[in-house]
Amino acid sequence: MSGNVPKAQFGLIGGSSTFSIDFPKAVEWDGLSVLVEELVVDTPFGASPQFKIFNIGEQTVISCKMHGWRSGVTRADASRQIFWVFREAGVKRVLAEGGVGAVNHLLKPRDLVVPHDYIDFSMRKDTSLGSPYLLIMREALCPEMRQALYQEMEQTTGRRIFDRGVYVVTDGRHFESPAEVNMFKISGGDIVGQSLCPEVYLAREIGACYARIDMVVNYAEGVVEDWEHRELKDIFYNESMTIARILLSTICKLPTEAECGCSELRKPTLLKEVDSE
Repeated sequence: MSGNVPKAQFGLIGGSSTFSIDFPKAVEWDGLSVLVEELVVDTPFGASPQFKIFNIGEQTVISCKMHGWRSGVTRADASRQIFWVFREAGVKRVLAEGGVGAVNHLLKPRDLVVPHDYIDFSMRKDTSLGSPYLLIMREALCPEMRQALYQEMEQTTGRRIFDRGVYVVTDGRHFESPAEVNMFKISGGDIVGQSLCPEVYLAREIGACYARIDMVVNYAEGVVEDWEHRELKDIFYNESMTIARILLSTICKLPTEAECGCSELRKPTLLKEVDSE
């Protein structure tokens, strides 16, 4: 199975912000060349979503759309499929993007956030590839890649950006109730979404760095004002190029070899039988 997976240094997981465009082809970028399209790999967790392999600058990237979510496949299995393929490709750095709701009332729609921590309220915590590791989530989101994303946004976007934020993870697919959102706020959450977990666990399991950029697409229920479907639609279709360019430019500027120490936060499991004398 692994013989079908080309090698790539970077993994890129597209979310709602780039779903409406043919990424990366739709982005006019000198030196970008798509090598493989519609790559589907047979994994132990089922057939993978479609991947694209492309070169940009000196980097080779393997990417998929909308977190691999699709009809007939559980979100847990979709995540397993993606990261199994990433592991076979030799991916060492994973970037992701998505749309989130504002739990912190100071955030506004179209703000950009690079989360630094998370609270997992989902039911997918046991999702893994079966590797025998103890995963230390002390600094779950790579500080080196977070800084690179923020610096790129600072130089290019001209909008409100935040280099910190606590991402609250829920299962979806529905939005949360006002009472749930209030609980998230009391717990210290800033934004709410559905994709950071289990991706952050699986990235650590394969020894890869993980970071992401999230666009605020609405106020969470009970925060500031009721969100409008019209504005959500406008953001969904008209902000894709902003996020796409940030991701591609960040990949071009990041070195392949990391100096962040993320790989040291994966240790051999202690849950094993003791040899008898």
